[in-house]
This record gives sequence, structure tokens and C-alpha cells, in this order.
Amino acid sequence: TEGEAGGITQHIGAYDAKTKSGQRIAFLDTPGHEAFTAMRARGAKITDIVIIVIAADSKVMPQTKEAINHSKVANVPIVFAINKIDTPNANVNKVKEDLSKNDILVEDWGGKYQCQEVSAKTGQGIEELLEKVLLEAELLELKANPNKKAVGTVVESELDKGRGYLTTIMVQGGTLKKGDIILAGAQHGKVKALFDHRGKEKEKVGPATPILMLGLNGAPQAGDKFNVFDTDKEARELATKREQLIREQKLRTKKHVTLDEIGRRLALGNFKELNIVLKGDVDGSIEALSDSMEKLSTDEISVNIIHRGVGQITESDVLLASASDAIIVGFQVRPSINARNLAEKEGIDIRSYSIIYEAINEIKSAMEGLLEPTEEEKIMGNVEVRETYKISKVGTIAGCFVTNGNIIRKNKIRLIRDGIVIFTGKIKQLKRFKEDANEVKSGYECGVSIEDFNDIKVGDVIESFEIQEIKRKL
Repeated sequence: TEGEAGGITQHIGAYDAKTKSGQRIAFLDTPGHEAFTAMRARGAKITDIVIIVIAADSKVMPQTKEAINHSKVANVPIVFAINKIDTPNANVNKVKEDLSKNDILVEDWGGKYQCQEVSAKTGQGIEELLEKVLLEAELLELKANPNKKAVGTVVESELDKGRGYLTTIMVQGGTLKKGDIILAGAQHGKVKALFDHRGKEKEKVGPATPILMLGLNGAPQAGDKFNVFDTDKEARELATKREQLIREQKLRTKKHVTLDEIGRRLALGNFKELNIVLKGDVDGSIEALSDSMEKLSTDEISVNIIHRGVGQITESDVLLASASDAIIVGFQVRPSINARNLAEKEGIDIRSYSIIYEAINEIKSAMEGLLEPTEEEKIMGNVEVRETYKISKVGTIAGCFVTNGNIIRKNKIRLIRDGIVIFTGKIKQLKRFKEDANEVKSGYECGVSIEDFNDIKVGDVIESFEIQEIKRKL
């Protein structure tokens, strides 16, 4: 993960490795951060064996439990790798104990799950881990026919500025060759080039191989199945049909505001919406971000992802944001120069992020800014009335003594008689001797007259207070 922002895995990676005994293992590396639920679920669906990595100096995290559940639901055998055993505060038994609390008993505790202690830094235990994976594979008797048209799943898709749409796919059966006509989701095309994870070009790939493919006319969604067709016409027709279906589904699921909804918003009186245009480098990250952001919606603020797509931020994204009062969130992508200029002109906020939880936290803060602040009253001081003077054309002036706190001219006041509030209003004049004063501190005398109120009596207490606005948290 050194090349990843924030040192956490944020993209699904696909690698091909060869063991010392000459056997091949294909790895799908999925992120462990909680925002990537869908990515992990997909990873579990297209794998034969899951390796769940837990840090020895940590505990079993909620996302670890979730990954275990995904693997169980997908009926995939699990091998546990306890990593970071070289760190000073590593506690392997604590991790095994945590697992046992979640109904997972490892083999050396008398259970059925294989477990290996490893250190990714020093390479300790990696060979043994691979042996355990191969042992599970033997038990599963995994076989695939290489002599048919290729089928498999899309792992990830991205837009490369120089080369076009790049799709990482996992060939699950058959052999994929250069020049094949392929259909993935609603995108189709001819395989122009195949690259392994090191960027070496391949002519063909067999089953259980992750490969980077060039040639589709768009970015398919991660998790889409792909098939090879005999003719371009067949693939194009199916792609068009699928595109139409997707468009219809989007229209159906689009939230139209119903009368009930309008009524609810009017009743709340302060319903707010945060519209977001979301662009990212790969489809999986966009999906993780949009799921996390939509989960932030509350009764008072709704988060709407009005558009999401792969690739750099373009002028059309800015125009869409401008028309719908949206902000643009870019994950690992930048706006084009024209888009940036247009955004400045239109006053559209473009936010770029490279770490997913930073993006989520900032959106949360933006939503807190939309919330109506709560008002809180703060008592500033108390004044005791010791004398009263009636002056024609001015009204009643109270000769007072500040008993605690201080009295500030601009603050609101209450007149209290025998513990009962008689009047709430503003100070008309605040004087110290004959001079006007803005503030009089505790232990000093002053003269006070109250706006539109003259019934002041000796012994009354004047309480000075201010209203403070407090930012609300979600």
C-alpha cells in the first residue's frame, strides 16, 4: 500500500503469483476500510479461497467481521493471516481469542480454520501461508476448461488518458485472446491488448488469471460478468439493450418528490439537500464513496449523488453541478483546465481527495454547516436595583449595583421581582456617574433605564443575558 494515499488500500488490485513449487495463485487485494463493503463483497464472490489479514497489534475490526460474513455467505473457505508479528506489541493469542468470540476457531485451537502468522515486512511465514492456500485448493478440486470462449468478471475499470478505457478482469473459464469480441455489462469492444499486473503484454490468458484489458468502449461496472461473442453485431445489439434497461431503471429509481414528501419537508420547515457530482479514477472507489455519502443522509439533510462517473472532471460535470446547485467531488482525479475555469466563473466548488475517509469527513462537516444552529442562552450578570428616579421625558432610571458578572449595554435583559420575570427587553441607557457606558463590571454602581418599561422598583433584579448560536453535530 505504499503507493496508495494514506497508506491504506483503496483500490482492488489483481495479481498473479507463482509459488516455489511452480503453482500459480491469482490474488485479488481488496481494501479493508469500512467504506469498501461492496468491493469486498464482490471480491468474495469471484474468489475460491479468502485470505483475511488481521494485524497482530490490533483487534478484530468490524470490517473484518463483515469480510468473514461475506466469505461465509459466498461459501468460500477462509485462511487467516495474522500480520505484523514483528511489531513490539503484537499479541497473536488476543487475535485468536477475538476470532473465537465470533464463532471462528482456528486449527491450533481445535477448529477448522487454517491460520498463519506472517510478517509482510520481513517475509516471515509467507511460504507457509501459500502452502496452506494450496492445501485448501486441493481439497476444493478446482478445475476450469481452457478450451472454450472466455467468461469471467470485471474487477475494476478506469479511464486512462492516453490509452482509453482499461478494465481489470478475472478470467474464470476458457481462454481470452487478443482480437476477441467481448461484452461486459453494457459495454462492448474488441480486445486490443492484454497486460499482466507488471505491465507485460500477453497474447492470450487462461482461466483463473487476472488481466488488464484494453478495448471496451466505456467503463463497465465492477462486478459485471463478461462474455466473448462471435461477431461484433451480436455484442453491439446486446450492449444497446442493456444500456436501455439501465437507463429505464435509473428513471424508475429516480426519487420524484411526492406530496407526502413535500408535506414532510414543510412540516420540518428546514429540510436541506446536498447535491453531489462524483468523479473518480476507478469504478469501485466511486461506488464505495457514493454508498458512504448516501448513508450520511438524515431526516433534515439528504445527500443526493446526482451523477457519478469514471475519469477526469469535465465541463459537462461543472454545468450539471451549476444547474443543480451541486458540489463536485473528485476522488484521485483532477478537473481539466476548461472545467476549472468554468467552475470559477460559475462559482462551483470542486473538492479533490485521495483518501476516502477524508472525503467522507469533509462532506459530513459540510452537512453540519447546513444544519440550523441551536440557540443557547448565557447569563452574563445580575444587577440589584437600590434606588429609582423618575425623570420627566426620560422615564424611570434605576440606581443599581452589579452583584455578579457584568452588564453589557447591547445584551438583552430581564427584570425579576421576587423570583418572577416581570419584563424582558433591551437596555435604553447604561450610565456610570453621568457618562454613557458600554459595560459595567461586578462590584460597581451604575444607572440603568429600560426601553418601553418604567415600572422598576427597589429590590428588583435585572438579569443580563445573551443568545449564543451553537453549531450542531450530526
